[in-house]
Amino acid sequence: MPIPIQQGTADTSPSPSRSPAARRAAPSLIAGEEEAQLQVTGTAPWPRLPPAPWSSGDPCRHRDKIEVKNPLFRKGGILSPRGSPRHPPLPQVSPEQVILSHSPLRLFSQFHQKCMLVAGQGPVEENALNLGFKHVVTIEALRKAYPLLDMVDQSRRPKELPPPTTGFPTIEGVILFGEPVRWETSLQLIIDVLLSNGNPGAELQDIPYPHLPVLACNMDLLWMAEAKMPSRFGHGTFLLCLENIYKKVTGRELKYEALIGKPSTVTYRYAEYLIKEQAEKQGWKSPIRRLYAVGDNPMSDVYGANLYNNYLKSAHQNQVQAGVKRSLQSCESILVCTGVYRHDAGVPSKTKEPTAETVFHGHRDFCFDPSLVEASYIVPDVNDAVQLAFKKENWS
Repeated sequence: MPIPIQQGTADTSPSPSRSPAARRAAPSLIAGEEEAQLQVTGTAPWPRLPPAPWSSGDPCRHRDKIEVKNPLFRKGGILSPRGSPRHPPLPQVSPEQVILSHSPLRLFSQFHQKCMLVAGQGPVEENALNLGFKHVVTIEALRKAYPLLDMVDQSRRPKELPPPTTGFPTIEGVILFGEPVRWETSLQLIIDVLLSNGNPGAELQDIPYPHLPVLACNMDLLWMAEAKMPSRFGHGTFLLCLENIYKKVTGRELKYEALIGKPSTVTYRYAEYLIKEQAEKQGWKSPIRRLYAVGDNPMSDVYGANLYNNYLKSAHQNQVQAGVKRSLQSCESILVCTGVYRHDAGVPSKTKEPTAETVFHGHRDFCFDPSLVEASYIVPDVNDAVQLAFKKENWS
């Protein structure tokens, strides 16, 4: 059984507790006799990313406890999406064994030959090229070509009127990898590109709608850092700003060609595909019947896993009616209490308390359903999540 591992942190809370959702789904948890594969997921750029701090409770503190009892994953270990200078390198993991928020962009080949504006931080141009995109323009390159567009920071305004820009390619789409460093610059230039139909140096006539295609990765509104305040702005916050500015300026909704990363089912389907591909490469014959998705954020990790679980159930029913047999049957969500989600009293012994928050932190295009943020299982940390999955698959 593949076990997607999402960043979590260590804690000393009680042993795993089963939520009402888990009790309702119990039959599906014990059906089948598959073996386990350890699959790693995350949200940061691959293969290189800028250094970023761990949260105050570091999951790698307990990584020596996580025993990889898995014939399909002999190299073992957990790869976290953010680098940590406090720990030695983890065991070698190949890119084919890692799912990142932007990984499914490989499937969007209809955009690979188009000129795409890329936004984020780190090696976004390199990442886009590695994903198959052939013609890439960065925010900085666009700003350099059209220096009169970026006017918020007075110190960066041109001292003299620059000559007209010639020969700059027409932008045909936008890829949003993650939150940028200078939000005002990225917000201004992306809006300019959408309003000008990819020609921000041209005089604006009618505002085009539908606008250029926008592909967005990683929708987390907040993420945990070392600050004492609970959460830091994530890419979902940047998207919220972009959507509201566009609507305020045009009176229309910003539309996405695709939203990629948790909780999008696109990401889970891609993960399922790669897990099966890895199993096939290593000669594994047993069918994969369950996925385990582990995370610390009810609004993305748990929501996404449960959303995909609903998709699997619906697909299974349709295929049964059509006489087609599908091996994968469920995706179980495991919530750890050491990241974005923290339970003040530790892991609740009575899991009748809902994990849903009164304020929906999910993306605009995902409707809030309280049942989707209720985890199948609640455990203290990642180590307990992995051990729980091993136990459920008789790998204890």
